[in-house]
Amino acid sequence: MSMTQVYQWCSWFKDGQTSLQGEPRSGHPNTANNDWNTARVDELIKVDRRVKLKEISLKLEIPKTNVYEIVHDKLGYRKVSARWIPKMLSDEHKLQRIKISQILLHRCQQEGDETVDVGTIVPGTSFLNTSSLEMKLGYT
Repeated sequence: MSMTQVYQWCSWFKDGQTSLQGEPRSGHPNTANNDWNTARVDELIKVDRRVKLKEISLKLEIPKTNVYEIVHDKLGYRKVSARWIPKMLSDEHKLQRIKISQILLHRCQQEGDETVDVGTIVPGTSFLNTSSLEMKLGYT
């Protein structure tokens, strides 16, 4: 802390001020970060996961910095492969990742130094020829 700041605080306390926070200032209050705008931003993202912050800002006529705060801080989205996705995975997604990782690790260990053929992985479906492996791992 600088000596100038210390002197300033001392003079404030001598004048009778008991708080270190500044006085309310005049100016335009931040009204863009409200529940209504948050709901509108969330709706736009759910309609089009590839929407950009600038597009949201233009559609809703609120500053881009406020859109950023709403998307990242309030709604918890992040951009992955040009799509907005929630930062937190559900428990089901976490368990699915563990299961897939264990299956792939087991395949790598069985096949030695050979590469794992991930071409059999189809999003939204189960692995091909993994029923015996799932039984061994206890997933049935």
